[in-house]
Amino acid sequence: MSVISPAPETKSAKPETALRIGPIELSSPVVLAPMAGITNTAFRRLCREYGAGLYVTEMVTTRALVERNPKTMRIIHHEPFETPRSVQLYGVDPVTMGQAVRMIVEEDRADHIDLNFGCPVPKVTRKGGGSALPWKQDLFKSIVTTAVTEAARRDVPVTVKMRIGIDADHTTFLDAGETARNAGVAAVALHGRTAADLYSGTANWDAIARLKDHLGDTVPVLGNGDIFAAEDALDMMARTGCDGVVIGRGCQGRPWLFGDLANALNGSDERHRPGLAEVARAVYKHGEYLVDHFEDEFLGVRDLRKHIAWYFKGYPVGGYLRSQLAMVSSLEELHGLLDQLDKDAPYPGEAAEGSRGRTTRPKKPHLPEGWLDSRIFDPSGKSLLSEAELDISGG
Repeated sequence: MSVISPAPETKSAKPETALRIGPIELSSPVVLAPMAGITNTAFRRLCREYGAGLYVTEMVTTRALVERNPKTMRIIHHEPFETPRSVQLYGVDPVTMGQAVRMIVEEDRADHIDLNFGCPVPKVTRKGGGSALPWKQDLFKSIVTTAVTEAARRDVPVTVKMRIGIDADHTTFLDAGETARNAGVAAVALHGRTAADLYSGTANWDAIARLKDHLGDTVPVLGNGDIFAAEDALDMMARTGCDGVVIGRGCQGRPWLFGDLANALNGSDERHRPGLAEVARAVYKHGEYLVDHFEDEFLGVRDLRKHIAWYFKGYPVGGYLRSQLAMVSSLEELHGLLDQLDKDAPYPGEAAEGSRGRTTRPKKPHLPEGWLDSRIFDPSGKSLLSEAELDISGG
């Protein structure tokens, strides 16, 4: 885990729950983090039905967007009910980033753009992309400034999501946050882990507090990492003074978490504690939405399979039935299998809560040779850097 000096004393939680990102005012300071293969239109639609927030698309690469890759164009598509429309971009080249942002704003494809500098995946960082990129201060500044400038053509706010740094000895979050603020971003989100941490251990909320103190009230700071319940969000905001929270793994199999967050931030003790019957209804609705999204029943239901274990975590569902649900191929089959559940089973409590999704061990980051020798980007490495622009999830 990263070692960061202690945060200042615990802050007082902000009484207001609205969050302004440029011209966009959110009634709830909650953002759904992009997750590849998870946060498509179907899942975003389901989450919206439970609570307010900013729901971001799956991450897309700027190169694929400029080339109008069909899969990428599908990912950034929003249905009429999705307001505000939010897109996350991943890019390593200022010119391509500028072209992608210009395309989005001129074609009115989004109301908000987020830039991902948090991806810790080795095949990205070994090319200098993702959470390795802010180490090169000039390149980071150029990418963010270009994006903000192009987005300003239509008053579309740009935000930045990043990690603490490459590892405990090579942190970047304070100077990167300041650079992003000075470039004119509308908010900065910090995942309290380094690239080396991947998704291991406990997120370092002290770093979020330090970033908030460093930037003050000049730009909203959003905290990310280990929010698995509404109480976690309240705790993070109270301890760090951050202006909002970003939810990733915590909502996998729990779209109702956004309703819990809205209630908690408005001072209500009401929480969703779904019995097995309610979970089954959510699973089936999710399947229907996926079928609509893919415009193909088999593809939609097949995509649901990855969610099954998350939905039924802690519930009394036998191993055989779980395995059958994880291989479901049609809505009719899904309906039949869900009918076999014990619909009287209540919420199982702690067994259904806590960590979910990706967990990993810390690993030494994979970086380009000599990457840490200087904080200035060597243009001779541009061809290597371009290889980092792969269509994979950010972190």
